[in-house]
Amino acid sequence: MAEEIVITNSEELLKRIEELHPSDIAYSLKKIHAENNQDFFDTVKKIPEDYLGEVILELPEYLREDVYEELSTKKLTEAVDELESDDATDIIQEIEGIDEDKAREVFDGLEEEDQEEITWLKRYNQDEAGSYMQTELFSANIKDTIQNSIDRLKEGKESAELENIHQVFIINDDKKLLASILLEDLIIFDFSKTYEEILSSHEENKFKPFVVQDKDDIDDVAKQFEKYDLSVVAVTGYQGMLIGRITSDDILDVIEVSATEQMYQLAGVDDDFEQDDNLLTVAKKRGFWLFLNLGTAILASLVIGLFDETIQSYVALAILMPIVASMGGNAGTQTLAVMVRQLALGDIDFDNSKTAIKKEVFISIFNGIVFAVVIGLIAWVWFDKAMLGVVIAMAMVINLFSAGFFGASIPLFLKKLDVDPAIGSTVLLTTVTDIVGFFSFLMLAKVILL
Repeated sequence: MAEEIVITNSEELLKRIEELHPSDIAYSLKKIHAENNQDFFDTVKKIPEDYLGEVILELPEYLREDVYEELSTKKLTEAVDELESDDATDIIQEIEGIDEDKAREVFDGLEEEDQEEITWLKRYNQDEAGSYMQTELFSANIKDTIQNSIDRLKEGKESAELENIHQVFIINDDKKLLASILLEDLIIFDFSKTYEEILSSHEENKFKPFVVQDKDDIDDVAKQFEKYDLSVVAVTGYQGMLIGRITSDDILDVIEVSATEQMYQLAGVDDDFEQDDNLLTVAKKRGFWLFLNLGTAILASLVIGLFDETIQSYVALAILMPIVASMGGNAGTQTLAVMVRQLALGDIDFDNSKTAIKKEVFISIFNGIVFAVVIGLIAWVWFDKAMLGVVIAMAMVINLFSAGFFGASIPLFLKKLDVDPAIGSTVLLTTVTDIVGFFSFLMLAKVILL
């Protein structure tokens, strides 16, 4: 595996700029920023426009914002001009979020064709496939000869208008997508033949393209990439017209963002607010979830209060109570994480939800029995009372059963209500496992021990 290149000397970084990948340049710049803020900006300003746009996109969001403010309109315009349409649109939209006037000046400085592409892509919502596509692609009319299209591909590569080309998309006179031929297959054909002749001499589905609609949800597109191990898909619009393509690098970003959002939501925080420099805003957002947790903790305490006499009569109960609740909470969190992830990937739906719930309940009961025996023996030896071991063992099985059942059911219930399962599931599950754990343990102790 290739080692990550880190250069913290700005002069050396600029000298080696042509031999480095944009991500390595961005990582080196991040290190330079940590050591000297001004040195970072001076270095960025000296990066050639051919590389600057891609380097900016590799920087963390908080550094990109600073770069947009620091760089001149001319420099940004030249950097955006070198990018593919989807990346150029991303930068324009990010600059708009900081300084609309500056974004307009950068946009006005671009060629008319680039402006039209960016305007077109900005029409799409953030969750639509069209917002992630690039309009640059290699296509050929079905009546073209292979030689003719290969000549155009050479010209496009030489002029740097085409990058990351894997196949040729075959279209008709109405620009409707008909087929897709990989370049590795294309080179074995007779270059004097037309694409129509090639397609007619092969099976109908031989060159069937992977296609998504421009209005499709990008998460569904990402699932197709994962399922079929794709590197690129064609994007079609009205009446199947070919309008662009989505490449795997953009899908990797989508998957990373989705995974990050789930992680934050399960922890009860918001990624957008975590990136905010306003500490008060972040504190308020986290405080909302802490307030909900406080409410659930009070409910659990009220359950304990119902058995205050039982606890006073048997002090060992107060020592062992947290064990039951903690084990239930951890078991429930395991189940919850698995269910939320499988729902996000589309591996579970309501048709097979019963099977998933049964599986998680079985696992929880099995672990409940195992750890019930362990903690039962420990409690017996610790407090020299066999029935106390029986009580905590029974409570352990009950709480781990509820952890498995509700850990699997709560995400499905929220999904049914069209609520993101990652939001709120943890709070609800913690409430259940705490209340069931405390109530079952103390009630059994009251019935059996007193």
